[in-house]
Amino acid sequence: MMGFMPTEETRTHESTTVRAQTRPDTPKTRGAGPRAWTTRLLVAGIVLAALNLRPAITSLGALLEEVRDGFGMSGSVAGLLTSVPPLCFAVFGVTAPRLARRFGTGAVVCAGMAAIATGLLVRPFTGGTAGFLAATALALMGIAVSNVLMPVVVKRHFPDRVGAMTGLYSMALALGTAAAAAVTVPLTDAVGGDWRSGLALWAALAVAAVLPWLPFVRERDAAPAERAPGERARGEAPGRAEASAAPAPALRITRSRTAWALAVFFGLQATVAYITMGWMPQIFRDAGVPADTAGLLLAVIMVMGVPLAFVIPRLAARLPHQGPIVLVVGASGLAGYAGLYFAPAAGAWAWVLLLGIANCAFPLALTLVGMRAGTGAGVAQLSAFAQSAGYLISIPGPLLVGVLYQHSGGWGLPIALMAGLMVPQTIVGVLAGRARTVEEEAAH
Repeated sequence: MMGFMPTEETRTHESTTVRAQTRPDTPKTRGAGPRAWTTRLLVAGIVLAALNLRPAITSLGALLEEVRDGFGMSGSVAGLLTSVPPLCFAVFGVTAPRLARRFGTGAVVCAGMAAIATGLLVRPFTGGTAGFLAATALALMGIAVSNVLMPVVVKRHFPDRVGAMTGLYSMALALGTAAAAAVTVPLTDAVGGDWRSGLALWAALAVAAVLPWLPFVRERDAAPAERAPGERARGEAPGRAEASAAPAPALRITRSRTAWALAVFFGLQATVAYITMGWMPQIFRDAGVPADTAGLLLAVIMVMGVPLAFVIPRLAARLPHQGPIVLVVGASGLAGYAGLYFAPAAGAWAWVLLLGIANCAFPLALTLVGMRAGTGAGVAQLSAFAQSAGYLISIPGPLLVGVLYQHSGGWGLPIALMAGLMVPQTIVGVLAGRARTVEEEAAH
């Protein structure tokens, strides 16, 4: 993993030396070249932050039945609870670039990790549904800003390794997601069967994620790393290097068709992902699968993302068009939901393998954010737009599943809904995978 770091460090140091010779007293250039330990600490911070971006959701999914019983929630209210993540991501994610410009990216991510820790520690003990929702929203606020800023951190500090670093980040995110789904029930049993303690334990992981970001709290964002004129990274769209070399103009992001396609793709994959994280264990439990096995089945869906989240971004960065990957992801989802509809318990392990491949639309979407913009500022704006608009699109999905489940008395209609969403997701994903940048489109 660390094999490419010395090269990046050397390149940054050389670039800093040239700038220092021309502007020896400029504060921005003094100490700009990161030492090796700083680079390693930043990589550790990215990995730990990614590990914390989903346990707040999947740990709840594993114990949703116990939480519903503890607070007396109906199916519709539980559906509302599973819709809170995309709502918070849409509302708070859009503020991330502005907060990063004012306080620095490191400070905002550090504060985000602290918010996650506080929310996860407090929410099981609030004593009512409203308090539980409010504490969950606090944790999700921290997740929202970190979601948006992780691609920015990768683009700014590792501009020639976007695919590899996005893969590492996505792999850690998938690992955290799977771990929370797999071990929340056993952890709850280990602490006496108290679901409140089982949920609160995940705050410890968020506390650990605060630590590596502390040295970056007072650091202000610098300009993106320079690149030689005409140089273009592998897998990069034509014209992107030229965009990186020039000062970034104010982007009219809504004029870009690629930005809209990516936002819709992000929204549809998020809809399916949060339905899966919130409801999949309950689908298997209602089919007669034991609670701990249902949690493991969800964990398999998520753990599939560990190797695939590392492979897919690297593969995507090498392809001129990412449409073929989108097609494979969509076909796997359709096959998995078809099996889940007809034989949920009998073929459960096969279906979760297919759905695990489909769930890798998320790391692909993150990679496309880094590839469809040519500058660090462009990535920040595209990331905020795609994630905020995308999460707005995804809000009704989990809530609709809860309503359909309550009123139909089964999972046939919700599963059909999830399968149907794969078709438009595939179409817009192919459009977002075309080799072009939002800067080029917004300029016309």
